[in-house]
Amino acid sequence: MNKEFKRYTVTAALPYSNGPVHIGHLAGVYVPADIYVRYLRLKKRDVLYICGSDEHGVPITLRAKKEGKTPQQVVDFYHEMNKKAFADFGISFDIYSRTSNKIHHETASDFFKKLYDKNDFLELETEQLYDEEANQFLADRYVTGTCPHCGYERAYGDQCEKCGTSLSATELINPVSSFSGSVPVVKATKHWYLPLDKYSDFIEDWIVKGHQDDWRQNVVQQVHSWIKMGLRPRAVTRDLDWGVPVPVENAEGKVLYVWFDAPIGYISATKELTDDWEKYWKDDETKLVHFIGKDNIVFHAIIFPIMLKAEGSYILPDNVPANSFLNLEDDKISTSRNWAVWLHEYLEDFEGKQDVLRYVLTVNAPESKDNNFTWKDFQTRNNKELVADFGNFVNRALVLTNKYFEGVVQVPGNYTDYDKEVLAEITKIRDKVADSLEQYRIREAQYFAMDLARLGNKYFAETEPWTIAKTDLERVKTILYIACQIVANLAVLMEPFLPFSAKKLRNSLSITEELTWDMIGRSDILKSGTKLQKTDLLFEQITDEMIEKQIERLEKIKKENELAEAKLTPLKTVATFDDFTKLDIRIGTVLKAEKVAKTKKLLKLTVDTGIDKRTIVAGIAEHYTPEQITGKKVTLLANLEPRKIKGILSEGMLLMAENSVGELSILTPNKDFENGSTVG
Repeated sequence: MNKEFKRYTVTAALPYSNGPVHIGHLAGVYVPADIYVRYLRLKKRDVLYICGSDEHGVPITLRAKKEGKTPQQVVDFYHEMNKKAFADFGISFDIYSRTSNKIHHETASDFFKKLYDKNDFLELETEQLYDEEANQFLADRYVTGTCPHCGYERAYGDQCEKCGTSLSATELINPVSSFSGSVPVVKATKHWYLPLDKYSDFIEDWIVKGHQDDWRQNVVQQVHSWIKMGLRPRAVTRDLDWGVPVPVENAEGKVLYVWFDAPIGYISATKELTDDWEKYWKDDETKLVHFIGKDNIVFHAIIFPIMLKAEGSYILPDNVPANSFLNLEDDKISTSRNWAVWLHEYLEDFEGKQDVLRYVLTVNAPESKDNNFTWKDFQTRNNKELVADFGNFVNRALVLTNKYFEGVVQVPGNYTDYDKEVLAEITKIRDKVADSLEQYRIREAQYFAMDLARLGNKYFAETEPWTIAKTDLERVKTILYIACQIVANLAVLMEPFLPFSAKKLRNSLSITEELTWDMIGRSDILKSGTKLQKTDLLFEQITDEMIEKQIERLEKIKKENELAEAKLTPLKTVATFDDFTKLDIRIGTVLKAEKVAKTKKLLKLTVDTGIDKRTIVAGIAEHYTPEQITGKKVTLLANLEPRKIKGILSEGMLLMAENSVGELSILTPNKDFENGSTVG
């Protein structure tokens, strides 16, 4: 628990290379891991931060099929996109590798072969769905059908995305192959299985009993739940033509299952990075930490540790801090529905504001439960916390030093008791931040770090150097010296959280030496006589217009999704030809329109039918204003029996089109037909 380690191996879950990275990924995995690693580097710890693209598995092949490309073309595109986006966002991986690399194929094959040679696998024949037209077995995601639990008609063979239930492809009602659209048959196939049940006691003793006090409860509880249900053998191979080929005889057309292959990517990436890789994976003096999302708990807290244990020469993770999910505007982030804030798009829309998103995602980090991101909160956090608290203090400290002392840090005079209290508080804040980071409470750590900016603002409010300057400039030298020291300490303390802003601060303060964590609390980081550099504001206001643009984009996506998901109104009962001939449908023009008092939906229209001018009451006020419909050509049912609506005699009905989400549109001729023209 409190063991001191010589080195650290920190991994971040490998993102699938079948699409861009979004804020859910960042909040759940990459930002908290990056903050932790940057902290360790400031502490001068020996640490490697490992990640890369997960480039195998069915989602890759599905994307390739959809786009008419090869799997390699797909992973090449998204690997480069995400690698660049991570770098531009300041995620400081020591290596961002990929599982399609030769070194990974070799490492994964060797790992499988070692367990195979030790007879650690079970060789079993099972029945799976097979597409006779495509001549291949179907992975779970290549099968769609009706969910047996909720009746959703587009459930996948491994999970229903509507009710969230885990499935097997053979459970689906009316299964269909995504390859050919044909109905698959059941056929026997052979695979190798890792007997997880053999390691149930090991997992329970190691995590449920051994780490129940220092690991997050969501991890411990989920592991305990799996053990309680009973661990079962799990296939480590699949019938697929994309992935790491199974390296044994009689395994043609089979690859390593992606859940077995992907975590080995941490090891192969480390091998790619350094020849001295084994000390980061096989030395008990190394601390292994996996940052993941909660959907990866079973793989990183049960399956991968069992793989490492079975292999025999690797260390086990010291901790697996798993975050819950981040929602977007109170709705679940979904790549299939395009309901996300994509990192590469954010970097384009908010150029130079990487730290704002890092800050807001950390404030809303879903550490203990699912949390929510909204654009309005994003704006408020920036404007009221980063600009008004952090940026305002820094700006005042630098501006006042420029104003009174030409930008030169002065020699301080005697410290008052209050000065000493303020300087002592810096060390206390540092220690609280460090304690939180060591416990993986990243959100709490950032809150404590912001206390240093709040301390600076409080110090200014208490000392009022702009007032004292009128009578005691010597005292102002001390006040601004201490204020500049707080700014310098912020340049170190905030580096893990806001690296771009911390760099700006170092440049503004003319600091060129390397800053370390142990310097925090010193009252002489910034030497007297240092000339401050002219700099722009640390943070800028985010305008309503910038936020409205993002909200409008999401509203458009929401409508598109509603249209895609909605079902059209079923056909009505059959009408005879004689029924139809009774209808007198004509073209008319709306001469006048006004709202019907005390109603939300009704407009009173005066319509020229070519035969007469009549009143029609139409329920279209939520879709058209009186000004929008006046003068328009309309199509109306002219011989409908008159009826009173809200005391107004309505003598006809407008013909409208209504889509699956309830939007109405007037049916109007595409040519200027005269009033009274018949429709039939």
